[in-house]
Amino acid sequence: MMTEKAVTQTGTMQLTPVERDMLKGVYGEATKNAIEFQIKVGNFFEAERFVEINNAHVMGDIEVMGDAGFDLLKSMSSSGARCVVPTTSNARCMHFDRCESLKPDCQEQKKEEEIIFHLNKIGVSTIDTCINYQTAYQASFGEHLAWGDTGTVIYANSVFGARANYEGGVSSFAAALTGRTPAYGFHLDRHRKGTILVDIQCDLADLADWGAVGKIVGHPHQNYLDVPVFINIKSAVASDALKHLGASLASYGSMAMFHIVGITPEAKSVEMAFGGGTPSRQMIIRQSDLNQVYESYHFKPGRSIVVFSGPQQSLFEIENLAKLFAHRAVAKNTSVFVTTNHAVYADAVRCGYIELLESAGVTVLKGVCFYLLQRLTEIRKENEWVNLVSNSAKIVNTITAHRFNTVLRKTSDCIEIACGGTVK
Repeated sequence: MMTEKAVTQTGTMQLTPVERDMLKGVYGEATKNAIEFQIKVGNFFEAERFVEINNAHVMGDIEVMGDAGFDLLKSMSSSGARCVVPTTSNARCMHFDRCESLKPDCQEQKKEEEIIFHLNKIGVSTIDTCINYQTAYQASFGEHLAWGDTGTVIYANSVFGARANYEGGVSSFAAALTGRTPAYGFHLDRHRKGTILVDIQCDLADLADWGAVGKIVGHPHQNYLDVPVFINIKSAVASDALKHLGASLASYGSMAMFHIVGITPEAKSVEMAFGGGTPSRQMIIRQSDLNQVYESYHFKPGRSIVVFSGPQQSLFEIENLAKLFAHRAVAKNTSVFVTTNHAVYADAVRCGYIELLESAGVTVLKGVCFYLLQRLTEIRKENEWVNLVSNSAKIVNTITAHRFNTVLRKTSDCIEIACGGTVK
């Protein structure tokens, strides 16, 4: 297809005739504004062209967007903006269910409800999930995406072999309106090769173990373009394990891709994973390294909460929690929260898992992620919560901004802490 250069203040990008028409306003003012913004992003990252995408996933809640983002969304909605590719929403910052310990600000709740209205108006499917890859859209190998949540992007790049970057809030909305995104980063072959060799010489028996590995690798290598390559993993590799590994790598290392030799599609061999090159660094992770991660977390005096969130729970995670909490009760001085999306919640109700959890005193929130909750710092103070215990390495990292003392523990230990009311 013929292209021509679109000259801007920061550089040049090759545009197709359709993209030139977008820039001229042929497809409306909202699309024109969107591609103008994308050209600036592309020039910043020295992209030479756009790639067409098949799917977009946007961060659209008042806690993330703020009033400026809220006003931008209203402007897009009123100007007739429409998504041109299937587009879904990430987890929300409000649950809308009555929960005395998690009261949102009334004015912010009104804004959140209006945001949902405008998202639907422009064509966003408000599925409110950070696990869209498990429940809504399983990408194909090599296809290009514009996804806004870090956990979704690293899963798409690594497990599906799709191509995506961490899209900022405005960027993901712009991509939804134009159906394309600048070709830089992990849309390009040269950035998808491994850089770090990681030899796993221990069993990864629990989801928390996978997250701990993500911390061990990610924390000392905080580089978006670093791509760890894991070898010798002998444990069963399921979707939830890959989810926790990716979310942790993204949280601690800002990484957007990994390979597991013999498992992920671009790593049939070590040589393939590194693209014929050699690793710049090598690591060995032993059982003692995992133990050291858990031992680095300490409890403080005060009330504890146990949270299964960040990412949202899959149906199989909820099934496992229901079995572990069956015929037990959450201790009076402890609170337990589980988050998932609307689709998984509905199936979990039908399967009887929600009844088991709620009978034990567990609060299940749908459509939200716990660390995104609006006014969470104030909520922590109101409930006098001190320790937050989880099997998610991601959430024990990200939620520290709200001044929780966080503790990473294996799933079974989290249950014992929740029901026994004592720390361990």
